[in-house]
Amino acid sequence: MYRITKLENGLTIATAEMPQRASVSLGIWVGVGGRFEPGPISGVSHFIEHLLFKGTKKRSAEKISQDVEGIGGYLNAFTSEENTCYYSKAHHERFDELMDVLGDMFLNSTFAPAEIDRERNVIKEEIAMYRDQPQQYVQELLNETLWPDQPLGRSLAGTEQTLDATGREQILDYHRKNYVASATVISVAGKLPHKRVVEAVSKFGKRFRAGARQPFVPAVIRQRAPQLQLYTRNIEQTQLALGIRALSRHDPRRQALRLLNTVLGENMSSRLFQSVREKHGLAYSIYSSPSFFADTGDVVVSAGLETDKLEKAMKLIFREMKRLTEDVVSPGELRRARDYVIGQLDMSLESTEPQMMWMGEHLLGYGKIPTAAQVKKRLSAVRASEIRAVAREIFRPDGLNLALVSPLKKEKSLVRMLRM
Repeated sequence: MYRITKLENGLTIATAEMPQRASVSLGIWVGVGGRFEPGPISGVSHFIEHLLFKGTKKRSAEKISQDVEGIGGYLNAFTSEENTCYYSKAHHERFDELMDVLGDMFLNSTFAPAEIDRERNVIKEEIAMYRDQPQQYVQELLNETLWPDQPLGRSLAGTEQTLDATGREQILDYHRKNYVASATVISVAGKLPHKRVVEAVSKFGKRFRAGARQPFVPAVIRQRAPQLQLYTRNIEQTQLALGIRALSRHDPRRQALRLLNTVLGENMSSRLFQSVREKHGLAYSIYSSPSFFADTGDVVVSAGLETDKLEKAMKLIFREMKRLTEDVVSPGELRRARDYVIGQLDMSLESTEPQMMWMGEHLLGYGKIPTAAQVKKRLSAVRASEIRAVAREIFRPDGLNLALVSPLKKEKSLVRMLRM
């Protein structure tokens, strides 16, 4: 299904031909994100993501939108800790037009001073919006706690101070160093043959800047005891995020961790949902999710609940974690977890956009694209004893990190809750 061509300058083109689909999804991926940034200009990757929509030598910001939406398509982007992606989708017959717009944005953005100033204020409003959302802000607090004084612990949007310190010269310098061919993947999924895509992309390919992919700042782990961060706010609920450092995306045990997370809290059948919500009625929403980075990772349990139910909920969360370290998952529960993950994988790859995302993420993260069948095979090989072994390694009391957005005011009284 997947075909890859690498141009002489290092630019990678990947395709998944899907002749049964009418659409095509196009993504331009760059292997740079929040953890590549110097502290004084934290948020610059996200800043650049915004600015590439603000005009080129031949298109205004309005024209960029019109040229994609006017053909029935859409255009978007996102910045993560390790990648930035600009993507669009339309009917496959409009692929050349999509490529022209995204290529123009990527190669010819002007970074006009007035647009930089305007977008700086827009991002400040974005930061304020997230701060007003306790479910979002508690995740940022947790990242600060998990990864103190390092890029993984900083907000991807930066702060008001770092945005003010990031001028046009810093933006252009960061863009020149990181937006290079060797760090870029053009990922295309849809009703187009590989040769056709390569021909279209090659018209732009030589204009991608040569240069080496920049390194990220490695994660540093110094934690020796449980950590807690409380943000006091006059709200009805307490929002909690409990984080535990886990495995990198290169760790061969990552599929065991994925199944562990499914058993723990990924869906309504999970132990946390059934215990905390269904049996005890302590929270409307509770779930767990893993993150995988190049050199580390984490598992995060998130919930929103009435403040007077916090301690009981924490005891139940710890109880389920401890159970996973003591007893192997039953054959039936393991089968259901595996079937769930495999089913979600199959459904997620049915359309062109998830296929485009799959190729971009894997090429930048691993240098290759696995097939769904290969991933299923690895999941099917995971044994219950491997899940317990991973749980024993990561669910340690000295590795717990708790962030709270809550009406509670005293941090000291909460520390005892971190006794797993």
